[in-house]
Amino acid sequence: MGKVRNVLFIMCDQLRADHLSCAGHPHLQTPAIDALAARGVRFPRAYVQSGVCGPSRMSYYTGRYMFSHGATWNRVPLSLREKTIGDFLAPAGIKVALAGKTHVMPDLEGLERYGIEGGSALDALLRAGRFEEIDRYDGHHPPGKESGYADYLRKNGYNSNDPWSDYVIAADGPNGDKLSGWNMRNVHFPARVKEEHSETAYMTREAMRFMDEQGDKPWCLHLSYVKPHWPYMAPAPYHNMYGVADMLPLNRDEQERTDEHPVLAAYREHEESISFSRPEAPGIVRPAYMGLIRQIDDWLGRLFAHMESSGRLDDTLIFFTADHGDFLGDHWLGEKEMFYEEALRVPFIVVDPAPEADLTRGSVDERFAEAIDVVPTMLEALGLPPNDHLVEGRSLLPLLRGGKTETWRDAVFSELDYSFREARLLLKRKPSECRAIMVRTDRWKYVWWQDFRPMLFDLANDPQERRDLGAYEAYAHVRREMEGRLDAWLKARKTRVTVDDAYVEARTATHKKHGIFFGVW
Repeated sequence: MGKVRNVLFIMCDQLRADHLSCAGHPHLQTPAIDALAARGVRFPRAYVQSGVCGPSRMSYYTGRYMFSHGATWNRVPLSLREKTIGDFLAPAGIKVALAGKTHVMPDLEGLERYGIEGGSALDALLRAGRFEEIDRYDGHHPPGKESGYADYLRKNGYNSNDPWSDYVIAADGPNGDKLSGWNMRNVHFPARVKEEHSETAYMTREAMRFMDEQGDKPWCLHLSYVKPHWPYMAPAPYHNMYGVADMLPLNRDEQERTDEHPVLAAYREHEESISFSRPEAPGIVRPAYMGLIRQIDDWLGRLFAHMESSGRLDDTLIFFTADHGDFLGDHWLGEKEMFYEEALRVPFIVVDPAPEADLTRGSVDERFAEAIDVVPTMLEALGLPPNDHLVEGRSLLPLLRGGKTETWRDAVFSELDYSFREARLLLKRKPSECRAIMVRTDRWKYVWWQDFRPMLFDLANDPQERRDLGAYEAYAHVRREMEGRLDAWLKARKTRVTVDDAYVEARTATHKKHGIFFGVW
């Protein structure tokens, strides 16, 4: 092990924190990820800044809360003014690359305003959020606008204008008919694509190829798997590797649907929630979801072995995490977004190759971590400027290296803008009326909803979050305290983004040096 030269930032899409064997899952074995945890530190209380793919990833990439970076939904571009990992690392000669999913939306208005020509190298880089794209693969793409994966499939015999829909997320039915993975009832069948040609296999090989091509040149690779996100279609043999008996118990009861919070009730009217509320749905989907995770683990084992043989495990800072979780029927919900633990708490493992981290290897750190901590940890590990005027996360390096820290955070925050969702229409809300913010402490989880009553959970006595105390008068004092925490957090956001503190300090009270004498008697 040695000095940090490279960064491997692994993200799985929609991976729950409780679906790893190192996190205690009794049946789903993830030996490669477990081995990674044994080399580093696992943070079991790590939270994303939004339960939606796009804003969560933008917080990972910028080190800033959703409130600050403004990309509040999948279809909302990240402003060109916001700096991302590429902006922070590339000036130091580090190649910052992407293999897989990202959800970066181009700021077309900004590109036009600054006169950046379409088709130029700068245009391509800014459209990709400052990542150099090895192969950007977000799943479905219209024919003619696919990633390299579509051509790869065609070269391997999957002849189709849309091989993803026709092979990767489709199955052969018992009567010879083609079944779509968009219908969750079909995901217990094996995908029509061979395992070695699957999304996970392809992108892992792309990552290994990139590392080989870089040689001894420094790099930061964002390896971003599209799985285990829906459609939950797994190739053989992973499609039936697990069964109903291997599932975690469903976290839901009928009491939850009594006196529901209005927004939560609207989300339970979404089609995915209605489908997952069917008694048979979890038993079909969850085993396939587990198989997809096991496939990722198997390919990560190959990746880590490749890195070890080339010496890259000795100089690479590794993050393993997810953009959010997945309800899978818990709380009578499908998808993610709502502020329950199943959606917002994510797997989070950090491996620091430096000798200073030897004392913490294989440990579990119960302190709160947030997605926004990735960027400042990268910067400190690589010896780069911290960009404290922008970055709102905290470097985890002191925790990884067993050093003393001043006070650590005692709360985490997450946000939601549900204006793009059907829930807004059901509630007859305007797009500007759909904000929510969560603050979670050791004991309490409080959710402020714009123009609706808050939600409150006592995590000490109700860790499964089945009893909402947001309307109980007996807990009014707790709600006031949590509202105060939220107010303090809002007031602390970093808004001076064009100059850093050193710039301000160098120019404080210096007007007379420049021949400016105002207010002199």
